[in-house]
Amino acid sequence: MPMTSAAARAAAAATVTAVLLTGAGCSEAGSEDEGRAEDFAAQQLEWRPCPAPSEAQGNGPSPSPLPGGVRWECSFMDVPLDYAEPDGETIELALIRAPARDTENRIGSLVFNFGGPGASGVHALPSFASEYDDLRSRYDLVSFDPRGVGRSVPVECVDDRELQRLATIDPTPDDAAEEEAYLDGIETFTDGCEANSGDELPYVGTLNAARDLDLMRQVLGDGKLYYFGISYGTELGGVYAHLHPKNVGRAVFDAVVDPTQSTVQSALGQVEGFQLALENFAEDCLARGDDCRLPGSSVQEIEEWIIGFLGRLDEKPIPGLGERMLTEGQAANGILQALYSQEFWGLLEQGLDEADGGDGALLMTFSDALNGRNEDGSYSNMQAAGTAIGCVDSKARYTLDEAKAMVPEFRKASPVFGEYLAWGQASCVEWPVPGTWVHPDVSAPGAPPIVLVGNTGDPATPYEGTRAMARALGEGVAAVVTYEGEGHGSYSSSPCVREAVNTYLLEGRPPSDGTVCR
Repeated sequence: MPMTSAAARAAAAATVTAVLLTGAGCSEAGSEDEGRAEDFAAQQLEWRPCPAPSEAQGNGPSPSPLPGGVRWECSFMDVPLDYAEPDGETIELALIRAPARDTENRIGSLVFNFGGPGASGVHALPSFASEYDDLRSRYDLVSFDPRGVGRSVPVECVDDRELQRLATIDPTPDDAAEEEAYLDGIETFTDGCEANSGDELPYVGTLNAARDLDLMRQVLGDGKLYYFGISYGTELGGVYAHLHPKNVGRAVFDAVVDPTQSTVQSALGQVEGFQLALENFAEDCLARGDDCRLPGSSVQEIEEWIIGFLGRLDEKPIPGLGERMLTEGQAANGILQALYSQEFWGLLEQGLDEADGGDGALLMTFSDALNGRNEDGSYSNMQAAGTAIGCVDSKARYTLDEAKAMVPEFRKASPVFGEYLAWGQASCVEWPVPGTWVHPDVSAPGAPPIVLVGNTGDPATPYEGTRAMARALGEGVAAVVTYEGEGHGSYSSSPCVREAVNTYLLEGRPPSDGTVCR
């Protein structure tokens, strides 16, 4: 029987000090710190109607009511800025929830992290709520803006005008002048982050976000964390399981990140994943014969045409949206964004065809989505938060020369996308805060089953990461479900996956390890 809110809070009060200080660099906590920690766990959230998303969250209207007229509710939760000093400065995390329909058989709160890092969960959950409506039968659906994101003390770096200028810098420098401009862009962005958010930068990483999750569990009144992590959210979930294996309830990781890889290995895996997705896209186009709008009679010819098209944009951008011109880098971003989902393949084909004729509007629309650019020309803080979290997580600090030396290996992995991601390895070179790890520890001995869902055609989190996460969690923890499909993630694409996941989350029966969905 699910634990009541009062019982959960009572149980939390007995253990909260140890939970809050786990891994925080303290050997012991005094009575003052213990009292402060208990204050955090005992706080009562004030749920109110949700306002419209802020600019940092992505703008837009207030979330529409759920079926039956149920309205979304929002609140803020206080957390320590630094868990090593729980009596020090506090910050607020933004939360959103949709109450469970069946209150008598309610299990608890199902907390979502939709990935990124840097994406606003408060903005994302209402957008995807219909896909998870079955789970609202017995769960409050909850998401949040991790620290540094959206309304949770957002990292601020440069203004919108400067972000737009930085977006036009050539991401694949061809000479010394372009290399200097590329490095100047990194330095400008980094200097802005330090100037505007320097006090918060050391504390925005995944490790603290995992600590926030455990405090959130207690404040929401749950004895265990019920969790649904997608993409980067699977890494966050893995770190949580490592810190608090006994506090894991029913957890699902979809589009699983490989936690054993360095940043370079991860980037190479993504390059290979997007290359595979591009080839599958080209094959799908060719299978339609004369209806395919792209030039070429083979996958290789289409790929070569795309390489040539991007090369032409490097020399001469074309009109995009409004007065903006579509550059090589923005077109490549647009292609990458469209490859995240098979549903976008038709629009990608259309966008490439139109761009070949001099109209880059559709590709620029995809590029804007990837970069967090809102329709009014403002930007969410997705880029700032994603960079800040990534750089405080990873110890890698590659120089521009070191990134340049990686280009041949990356280009071999993908002639289309390799060079872009190789140069991107220098993005943390000037970061003012040291990194935390080469890769995170997600070992979780004693944790209950965690369902891992891997998609064999996932471009952003290649399927091999699912197997690596299963091994890293430890023997007997993971129950792997394989979806033989296309696109980033599986739950929204496969009825078979949804049935396996819903059965676990709602009834507590995990799928057999090795389940395959087609």
